[in-house]
Amino acid sequence: MEEGSLYPALQRLLKAKLVKAEWGVSATNRRVRTYPITTSGLCHLEQQISSFERMFEGIALVLNPGKATTS
Repeated sequence: MEEGSLYPALQRLLKAKLVKAEWGVSATNRRVRTYPITTSGLCHLEQQISSFERMFEGIALVLNPGKATTS
């Protein structure tokens, strides 16, 4: 990931309410910001994973048409 990509991506996730920002303290006693996933973020993640799995199965069928995958 590019150096300047992480925080803009986190801001997009925050704006979409897929993660929330929380302040805490690290194991080394430093102030840190964490980004836990929200309930709607989990739902969105599950949809994305399902979509990726369907795409991956399609690619697998194209690359190896003799073998059918089972889900």
